[in-house]
Amino acid sequence: MSMTVILFDDQFRTNLLPFTFTRPVSDIRIGILTIAEKWGLYFKTTPFYLTEEYLQEKYPFSSGSVNMLINGSICPDGELMEAMDKLREGDALVLGDILIAVKLACSEAVEFNFKKIEEYHKSEYSGKLLKISYPEDIFRKNGHELIKDFDLLTQGRSSIAISSSNTIIGDNIFIEEGATAECASFNSTQGPIYLGRNSQVWEGSHIRGSFALCEESIVKMGAKIYGMTTIGPHSKAGGEINNSVIFGNSAKGHDGYLGNSVVGEWCNFGAGSNNSNMKNNYAEVKLWDYSNDNFRRTGLQFCGLIMGDHSKCGINTMFNTGTVVGVSANVFGPGFPRHFIPDFAWGGYQGFETYSLNKMFETAEKVFERKNIVFGEMDKKLLTQVFELSNKYRKF
Repeated sequence: MSMTVILFDDQFRTNLLPFTFTRPVSDIRIGILTIAEKWGLYFKTTPFYLTEEYLQEKYPFSSGSVNMLINGSICPDGELMEAMDKLREGDALVLGDILIAVKLACSEAVEFNFKKIEEYHKSEYSGKLLKISYPEDIFRKNGHELIKDFDLLTQGRSSIAISSSNTIIGDNIFIEEGATAECASFNSTQGPIYLGRNSQVWEGSHIRGSFALCEESIVKMGAKIYGMTTIGPHSKAGGEINNSVIFGNSAKGHDGYLGNSVVGEWCNFGAGSNNSNMKNNYAEVKLWDYSNDNFRRTGLQFCGLIMGDHSKCGINTMFNTGTVVGVSANVFGPGFPRHFIPDFAWGGYQGFETYSLNKMFETAEKVFERKNIVFGEMDKKLLTQVFELSNKYRKF
């Protein structure tokens, strides 16, 4: 009997804003794939989503006769799959107060509420979980997931050959069909290197694993990219990048530093823009937390930039250590802007005003058109809802 896989958002969804303003938790990219793509490969099916109502049009929900509802913030592995395979209808796999998965019939799946864990027959999971609970978890755990995804995607397959003009150190590199690289150096002795379909690495680039360049993306000339870094699909990467994740359809194509950071989709960095990833006094970094409307201690000494979808920054923008930029912000001008830049903010160090929806839509239409994509009514409805939900943060 076929299994319908449904990925649900749990109580940590709010902690993962601004990224989850525009997507379910399971659409976050970590490693090479999104969490949803990972589960799809393990189950050999396309998952459905159980998320906020305004997101369901873009990320649909559907149930079948037998359903496996899985916490969308948890990344799969073989041990976890074995434990889930033992579940019977009405059984829940848990780790303490975390609901990992529950197996339900159609009618029960439609009424599912992750908070009602006591309704199910609980089985305690004895293994380790890789769970994304906060934005910084994405870059912190990216190296681990990158290795797992590399093994998952390349098992039983052969890489295409790479041009002899490149310098290759180590042999843990996999190149998909259509990918090209010339006069670059690749060091995979510290972690694997994955070049996705039709990706390009231009001359003079130096790349150190672990590293993933997803499909149709470009590393521009002279780039220096360090380990635990992922460049999502249809993106451009240049300058110096370290332990960072770019979800996709974004451009950080010029000189400048990006480190210990996470960047959403449809973002753009002006030339010479930089972020700090460590405070001058080496103190613990705090990040803005939407769930408590305040700054939260991260326990990290290295933590850079968190940037939501559709945000942009002008040339030579300087981001402080531990800066959070919301959805559809436009940052420009001299000096260091504040550590939290709200969603739909327009301005910089000297102050901000609201970035109106109409202006934002005009820009988004042009950005999408460059990639031959239509910025449609569904996108506008979703972003209008985000604009309204985030209004309380724009206290200009």
